[in-house]
Amino acid sequence: MRGFFKMAKKTYNILIVILLCFAVDVCAADFRCEVDTVVPTAAAQTDTVRPTKTKPAKVSRLGNKRVTFETFDQHYARAMKFYDNRQWLSAAGLFQELYPLSLGTPRADTILFLFADSYYQNGDYNMAALHFRDYVRRYPNSEHTEDAFFRCIEAVYKTSPDYSLDQSNTDYAIEQIKAFLQAYPDNKHVEECNVMLDDLRLKLARKDLEIVKLYYDTDHYEACQIAAKNFFNDYAYSPLMPEAVYYLVLNNYEYARRSTERKKAERLKACLDACQRMILNYPDSKYAKETEKIAQDVTKQLEKYKNKPN
Repeated sequence: MRGFFKMAKKTYNILIVILLCFAVDVCAADFRCEVDTVVPTAAAQTDTVRPTKTKPAKVSRLGNKRVTFETFDQHYARAMKFYDNRQWLSAAGLFQELYPLSLGTPRADTILFLFADSYYQNGDYNMAALHFRDYVRRYPNSEHTEDAFFRCIEAVYKTSPDYSLDQSNTDYAIEQIKAFLQAYPDNKHVEECNVMLDDLRLKLARKDLEIVKLYYDTDHYEACQIAAKNFFNDYAYSPLMPEAVYYLVLNNYEYARRSTERKKAERLKACLDACQRMILNYPDSKYAKETEKIAQDVTKQLEKYKNKPN
């Protein structure tokens, strides 16, 4: 009997262990299921999650249509509306699409002109010059050719940089303005062209004058004389001439002061020549009084060399 109870107790313990193991497996399975449900994988999200519905953006009646021969008139009217409302980039975008379809029709030259002008009005002068130049090349006998050429030189003029920068665009603008005046000598924009030319030439003169001043400031006296001579030849009628002559006076005066006795007289004479150029040609210049003082001092110094043998 005692043996029977022992066996029954062992059997009871074994059953308890089995039930506990089963309970642990069930809990683990539930936990895994919960994790898989709450945090799905990226693939599961992609397959099952639907995008949130959003209100579609409003588009114009033609906004989703391409420019075709069938929709040409509608898009042309739309482009003109953009242009009239000063929506330059929108107008340019549509004109660009319309132009290839308009080739061979009476509207082609108008579309290209307005396309270029949209860029001009928007301040993109490089693009405007490019397309106005293309217009002049494609339509040399159009009623708008002269206006397109003038807009082209205006745009090129506006791309000319500050005098301290490279002046390639300035040189090109001068060439284009001269070409326009030659092609249309009796055009209504002659005065405007002359104003642009004067401004561009003044910019070039200012850059070259800065070179003269730089040579003087860095004690390159002979180089300064050469640069000044070139300036006088290139910009004889420039309003910067008095300033250029004044710097030559200062340069020659300093050059003579630092020279040996053997060279001093010769260089004082060069300084006096520059002084006389200022006094005779620009007596009302703001540099004239200072130049007269230098001339008096140079004249006194030259007196010492009158009776000296060469």
